[in-house]
Amino acid sequence: MFFLYDISISLMAFGMKIASLFNEKVKKGVVGRRDSLKNVQQTFTKDDKVIWMHAASLGEYEQGLPVLERLKIQYPDYKILVSFFSPSGYENVVKKKHIADAICYLPFDKKNTIQQFVNSFQTTIFFTVKYDFWYRLLEVLNQKNIPIYVVSALFYEKQKFFTSGGRFFVGQLRKDVNVFFHQTEHSLKLAESIGLTNSLYTGDTRYDRVKQNVKNFTEVPLIQSFIQNKPVLVVGSSWEAEENLVEKFINENPDTKIILAPHDLKRVPLIKQRFGDKAVLYSGLESSQPSALDHQLLIIDNIGMLSRLYHYAAVAVVGGGFHSSGLHNILEAAAYAIPVVFGNQYKKNPEADALIEAGAAKSFSDENAAAVFLHQLFRDEDKRKSMASLAGKFIADQPDAAAIILNNIQVK
Repeated sequence: MFFLYDISISLMAFGMKIASLFNEKVKKGVVGRRDSLKNVQQTFTKDDKVIWMHAASLGEYEQGLPVLERLKIQYPDYKILVSFFSPSGYENVVKKKHIADAICYLPFDKKNTIQQFVNSFQTTIFFTVKYDFWYRLLEVLNQKNIPIYVVSALFYEKQKFFTSGGRFFVGQLRKDVNVFFHQTEHSLKLAESIGLTNSLYTGDTRYDRVKQNVKNFTEVPLIQSFIQNKPVLVVGSSWEAEENLVEKFINENPDTKIILAPHDLKRVPLIKQRFGDKAVLYSGLESSQPSALDHQLLIIDNIGMLSRLYHYAAVAVVGGGFHSSGLHNILEAAAYAIPVVFGNQYKKNPEADALIEAGAAKSFSDENAAAVFLHQLFRDEDKRKSMASLAGKFIADQPDAAAIILNNIQVK
């Protein structure tokens, strides 16, 4: 069966190389992998003890980070390696301040390539996040008796493990992985149903992360001067659908301030043109004082401050859920004890269903219905405060997943 797996990896690598000729994002991943081995060889000596976290992309990185940070505190002399599969993860993290000694793309999962990579440094513990499993990598790590864990594991019914052809992959996971730390009880039950009994329910590490964001909050410059004590709607990681929602909401709610952070900063000029004199860019906020007070909409034209902007919100709208691109991080908003609104086209987001069930969030099939609900919510303070209270309680009640994980792992 490994023969077929190896063929599929070779075909994937070949396909990515072809796609890289036409797609800049894919090209970054292909080119970046050429430097992965050199990167770790230049960073680590044979005597260094390395804690290695692998994440498919940025979201998985954020889930694994609370565990990685605590491991660094517990083992301050150990070095840190973070590997990514996707350029959207690598490109975001490598440019920012981080705790890793080395960040690289995970080499393609070919046996010889992986063996050379793994043998170039001394791994003391390896963990992957959620469900990014590379079977040659796990096999090589297991052969070297390196502890292997899956943090915030998430199994769901449509995965290949639950098909007739998935037995091989299940067998490999059962053999290679020490413990699966599941983010939901449903995931735990599914894993156990296929024989992955080396499993433990810990909760989702993202809750640890957003709780820490709130605890370490620092003011965003100039925001208070824009808000002027008015109620605020924060629209985070917006796509066109969320901007349509804002257009429907803004005229009927002139006493509400709106802060909009687009998912794609390239669209900022189009958004500014769309809302005209009602909008001001964050980059121009200081120079436009005091006239900024006359603007109702603040467009965030930078990255890195969205998680703090939710602090100022009475209600949050989070983008990505009105189409198939994927719902963005709703927990960052809920952590500040505010109602959260989003589209209903989300997959593999158990936290969305959990927040809705808790009464702290609402999802809608289109932006028109969402705009109507927002209009009602800003006029019904009791309803708004009730949802906010439920959001705060929901976040506070989540287990300290990272602490549970740290108590159940061993470092070689």
